[in-house]
Amino acid sequence: MNDIYISGTGIWTPPHKVSNDELVESFNKYVDLYNSDHAESIKEGSLEALVHSSSEFIVKASGIKQRYVIEKESLLDPMHMKPYIKARNDEELSFTAEVGVIAAKQALNNADLDPSDIDAVIVSAANLQRAYPAVAIEIQNELGIEGFAYDMMVGCSASTFGISNAYCDIKAGKSSKVLVISPEITSGHNNFKNRDGHFIFGDICTAVVIEKNSQSKNKFKILDTKLKTSFSNNIRNNYGYMNAIEDKEYSESELLFVQNGRKVFKEVMPFVSSLILDQLNAYSLSPDEIEQYWLHQANINMNSYVIKKLLGDDFPPERAPIILDEYANTSSAGSIIAFHKFNHLTPGQKGIICSFGAGYSICSILLEKE
Repeated sequence: MNDIYISGTGIWTPPHKVSNDELVESFNKYVDLYNSDHAESIKEGSLEALVHSSSEFIVKASGIKQRYVIEKESLLDPMHMKPYIKARNDEELSFTAEVGVIAAKQALNNADLDPSDIDAVIVSAANLQRAYPAVAIEIQNELGIEGFAYDMMVGCSASTFGISNAYCDIKAGKSSKVLVISPEITSGHNNFKNRDGHFIFGDICTAVVIEKNSQSKNKFKILDTKLKTSFSNNIRNNYGYMNAIEDKEYSESELLFVQNGRKVFKEVMPFVSSLILDQLNAYSLSPDEIEQYWLHQANINMNSYVIKKLLGDDFPPERAPIILDEYANTSSAGSIIAFHKFNHLTPGQKGIICSFGAGYSICSILLEKE
């Protein structure tokens, strides 16, 4: 029998850190400029005045205290409110491929493998840098990997769905060792002028090695992957190539990330806990028999809801590690960061990596430490 494992993980973290205080100061300056520029319309009632944000509001709403971003100066400039990076020509390595290679090399090192050992690359993220050629094939070429590569997108569940795809590809005999890379450059699709969302996201790139019959010293056998999707407009990003040919002039706020947070919480959270329970029941396991839960890192209140449903109100924090206070919401990468930093299991103990988000999409991966 060929067992399939997660045998290595890696992350690339941007060099720029932005605190809540810095972000709030920038946002509030933007609000003051906007309200001043539109004072007459606001007075007439045709426009609503924008409202200041605060660090206290951000922590209470999300648990986020800071985030890492690819560029800081322009992001914090109230006249720009978005990061800027230098454009690259077609002969240069793309930005997401570059950071994907860095994360991949760390994951390969942790798995005691070389690029030549890999026979497939999957790049799976909430948003891709371009439609084609696939970033996965670009990374494959840069690392000198023989085999195949492809891109995929499943919102905040992209990385776990990518792991599930890798698991299935190996199980089907299409490959034996797969890199799953998730370059989540979320600052490119976030609206930093929106009070309800300006603080949510941070940038990161994760990489995971999936392989059969691993010789890694720190490996986790994949026992099961369980996936579920249900369509919803409550988390949406409308930016795409079809915008250019539609009979409409779009504002930036219509195309960037938007969500109805209350509806998402109400609809997704019961969905997540029931899926995990169904998965555990299929293996005759109770939630208490799972030593660690590495959950999607979007909101501290969401994670608390799921864990309390599974373990009750009184549980040690290390059972469900939180990294969003430092990294913010990194879309599909969040659960992988938590796993990368806090996989403190002993042989025979079990854990679950679980993502949930836009789609709606949910994936739960049941693991056992060897």
